[in-house]
Amino acid sequence: MEYNFREIESKWISFWKTNKSYKVSEDSTKEKYYVLDMFPYPSGAGLHVGHPLGYIASDVLARYKKLQGFNVLHPMGYDSFGLPAEQYAIQTGLHPEITTEENIKRYRSQLDQLGFCYDWDREVRTSSPDYYKWTQWIFKQLFNSYYCNIDNKALPISELVEELERNGNALVQSPCDEDTPLFTAEEWKALSEAEQQAILLKYRLTFLSETWVNWCEGLGTVLANDEVKDGRSERGNFPVEQKLMKQWSMRITAYAERLLEGL
Repeated sequence: MEYNFREIESKWISFWKTNKSYKVSEDSTKEKYYVLDMFPYPSGAGLHVGHPLGYIASDVLARYKKLQGFNVLHPMGYDSFGLPAEQYAIQTGLHPEITTEENIKRYRSQLDQLGFCYDWDREVRTSSPDYYKWTQWIFKQLFNSYYCNIDNKALPISELVEELERNGNALVQSPCDEDTPLFTAEEWKALSEAEQQAILLKYRLTFLSETWVNWCEGLGTVLANDEVKDGRSERGNFPVEQKLMKQWSMRITAYAERLLEGL
C-alpha cells in the first residue's frame, strides 16, 4: 500500500493545529509528566539533522506517556538571546531582531512538518522581554538575598544589615567569602557606605569575583567549556585563552545540602 505522505501528513498537521490537539491544561486528576527538549538556537538556514534526532526520541516518549494517562507537558521554544544569534547577525549584516524572527518562522515551519506534539501556546523565546524580564527579576532576588544556615534558606539582605548593626557579624551563620573579616557593630557603623556594600557583597547570593574564564578575543566574549574545542571557539574557530576577569558569580554551594535533599 502506497503511503501518500504529502496528503496524509498535511491533513493531520492541519487538524492538530486547528483543533489544538496538543494543548495542555492543568489537571490535578492526572499524574504529571514533563518532557523538555533543548531549545534550538534560531541562527542559521534551518534545523540540522541533530535537532530531529533528539526531538523524535522525546516526542515518542511524550506520546507514550499521554497514552498511559499522564498529563504531559511538552513545550518547545528558542534559545534566541545569545552568541549564536549575535554571530549570525554579524555574518549577514542584518539586525539580530530581524534575523531571529525570520529564523524562528523557518524553524517553526520545519518543526510543524515533522509533526511533533508540542503545545505551541507555551512557546518560549529567550529574546522576548516577556521571558527575560523574569531572568532579570531572579537576578535581583538573588542579589538582594543572603543564605542563612540557621533558617536553612535565603533571607533578605536587609535582615543581615539589621544583624550587623546590632551585633556585628560574630553570630552570623552564612556562607561568605573566605576573606570576610570579623567586626563588631560599632566597627560596622564606622564604615563608609562603599565599605559596607563591599562587605555585603561577600554575603550576597550573586557577587562580583575575579574568575578564570575562557576568553575569546575574536568573539569578544566569555565562552562556556562546551563552546570550546581544542583551544578554539566552536563558532568561528577563534583562539581561546584562560583569563582572570571580574565576573558575576552565584553562591550555588550555599544550597548544596538543600539541592541534595531535594533529589
